[in-house]
Amino acid sequence: MTTKPDFWRSSGFHLLQPDARGWLRVTPDFLRAYLARPEMRPVEASCPAEHALYDSLLDNPVRPVGDADVSALADEDVQHNYRVVLRFRDLLIEHGTLEAAYLAIVTSGRGDVPVLFVEQLVHAILRNVLSGCADPIRLRAAELFFRQQNVSLDNGRVMLADEEVVEMYAQTGGMGGLGQLLVDSMTPLRQVELDVLDDDNKSVYWDRSDRFDTVIDFRFTQPGVDAFARVMEAWIAHFLDVRTRIQPMQAIHDEHWSWHIGLDAGATEILNALYEGEDVGPDDMQRILGLFRMEIRDDRAVVASMRGKPVYLGLAMTPDRKLRMKPQNLLTNLPFSEGA
Repeated sequence: MTTKPDFWRSSGFHLLQPDARGWLRVTPDFLRAYLARPEMRPVEASCPAEHALYDSLLDNPVRPVGDADVSALADEDVQHNYRVVLRFRDLLIEHGTLEAAYLAIVTSGRGDVPVLFVEQLVHAILRNVLSGCADPIRLRAAELFFRQQNVSLDNGRVMLADEEVVEMYAQTGGMGGLGQLLVDSMTPLRQVELDVLDDDNKSVYWDRSDRFDTVIDFRFTQPGVDAFARVMEAWIAHFLDVRTRIQPMQAIHDEHWSWHIGLDAGATEILNALYEGEDVGPDDMQRILGLFRMEIRDDRAVVASMRGKPVYLGLAMTPDRKLRMKPQNLLTNLPFSEGA
């Protein structure tokens, strides 16, 4: 029997347990992982109250912690860190699963949850959603959901590299000037140690999935765009139990265009302008990296005016060539009836 390679161990998926629905139940071990963060671990100079609180949470990560317990800590920065982490911990405990907690965050507009923590939820949830996936290009495309990308337009190609990894190359001396050239999109990515995944070399992803140091070609004709569409379908099905079919497209030619969703702030702005018939300059049009046509096959929950009609999706880079996807838009902006 062939065992499928593991991937994304850094997501914390292995610390979680699926429930009957397939959503991920919060576990004490998953909560303990947040105590391992550098800003949470006590140091030699930490006060006795901090050591005591930390040890008690390691022993019982779900134990109640009052404000008086946090206020007793000598370092105000440590107090702040505890309040942020404990507020997030309590949210996870309250909702029971990562998916329910994520939906609570994105539907309530809570601004008290750090973006990093939200991205970590998406990382773990997608690891669950894609557990049976054997295609590294699809997994790499899924990284767009929780890792900001740097966009390089290289000889007609649209190359996406992890922004944090690009910055690391730019700031470390090991790459010399190549890292900065990479940031400036002046050097083809094949000339540096970030492999561009294709059908010939995609197996390298399995050993490097937690390094986020591979590149995907996101042109319309390349497998990465179709792989991204398949991830969007799986994401929607996992949360909403709704079947969709999403296909990449090059342009929207639809006199009856009725609904669209921007997958990031820039795409939302551009699609809104196009829908309203406003003039959109060539610079903004060139920021569009992907357009998609979604058919909602389970349309019982769809508002009557949208049944049988497509939903158009757009993905765009910022003027400084960054890509910051908002996966929550796929869940909160669909044309569903109220209460569906």
